[in-house]
Amino acid sequence: MKLEDFDYELPEELIAQIPLEDRTSSRLMVLDRETGEVSHNHFRDILGEFKAGDCLILNNTRVLPARLIGEKKATGGHAEVLLLKQTTTDEWETLVKPAKRVKVGTELTFGDGLLKAVCTGVLDHGGRIFKFDYEGIFIEILEQLGTMPLPPYIHEKLEDQERYQTVYSKELGSAAAPTAGLHFTEELLDAIRAKGVKVAFLTLHVGIGTFRPVNVENIEEHDMHAEFYHLSEETAQIIRDTQASGGNVISVGTTSTRTLETIAERHNGKIVADSGWTSIFIYPGFEYKAIDGMVTNFHLPKSTLVMMISALASRDMILNAYKIAVQEKYRFFSFGDAMFIRPKAQKGN
Repeated sequence: MKLEDFDYELPEELIAQIPLEDRTSSRLMVLDRETGEVSHNHFRDILGEFKAGDCLILNNTRVLPARLIGEKKATGGHAEVLLLKQTTTDEWETLVKPAKRVKVGTELTFGDGLLKAVCTGVLDHGGRIFKFDYEGIFIEILEQLGTMPLPPYIHEKLEDQERYQTVYSKELGSAAAPTAGLHFTEELLDAIRAKGVKVAFLTLHVGIGTFRPVNVENIEEHDMHAEFYHLSEETAQIIRDTQASGGNVISVGTTSTRTLETIAERHNGKIVADSGWTSIFIYPGFEYKAIDGMVTNFHLPKSTLVMMISALASRDMILNAYKIAVQEKYRFFSFGDAMFIRPKAQKGN
């Protein structure tokens, strides 16, 4: 299967640069994965897609304000540091700009010395390891000094940092938001619950690798990045009960989907409480075992995320839906509009 098979034309002006004031006012394309037909609504109308007995699974990860602007102690020059992964209590793997000027032993200060760091290692991919020095609680200092590491295709300043968090975000650890969840409000979730739908949570910490492009012509040769996940027994039981009663399991976003399908793959199709690292790569030919439908945003051309949803519907259906979305001037990517890939009819919809 070739990379070009997942390409589509996207005018740059359709890439959403800022979030809408009302989260639920974004547009919603509903795709019937049996017929390929699409319909157009607003996100608040997604309530009509659920029935009593279904469950909705959301990723409660919270994005770290992981972008720091530091000053080199020796020269006064500036350096941008993006935290990627905590390796020990005070050491982090990072990306640095300009990296070539940051060598082992380079000292940086942030916020007039509120936070200090020294480079202790160089990574194979060009990143750096920093050991941080501070007084107090690191996360509180990070929330004071850091900013959101917005995706590279967003060029506008984000005025309200919380608009790059879901309203139910809880577990700090992501380098990027699970953006399909940005459309939900507490009021909409309450209305979904009132309809008899179980709302449950899992955690997958989104890594910066989510923005890494596929660089191989044959997609089966792509090396997928790994991300940490956790699924509680409470959520696992809700999913098992839903499956046993004939309800639909609806995942919100590709991150929730990755987690559930990873667990199903590892446990012979059964959903159980589990934690670990996943590097699952889902593309056409993959047989979904855990989910019946998915809420998702519109993804980058030739991305692994387009490949994932093309395995749930079909490549032709997805690319046709994307063509219609472009024609109808939907807003694309993180702050853009949403798509609901509807469960098959025999599940009860």
